[in-house]
Amino acid sequence: MPRYLIERDLAGAGQLSDDELRGISTKSCQVLHDLGTDIQWVQSYVTDDKIYCVYIAANERLIREHAKRGGFPCNRVSEVRAGIDPTTAEMKM
Repeated sequence: MPRYLIERDLAGAGQLSDDELRGISTKSCQVLHDLGTDIQWVQSYVTDDKIYCVYIAANERLIREHAKRGGFPCNRVSEVRAGIDPTTAEMKM
């Protein structure tokens, strides 16, 4: 299944308390359970005013439905085309 990067604008995200982040996580997991096995949350990164999430999903529609049901912002959804890391430099062509 495709992997997606979701950008969520959320003013003050970096100031959210542990309890607030736990609440967001709990709500997300509840919605994911209801949506079934065609969508999976991998990881999220919180910055000052945004949350970036990595999901695996059958399609972008499921990503947007998750955001709608959870009440989460979903400002940009991008399908990941490739991944690189320091070991990529070691690959022989």
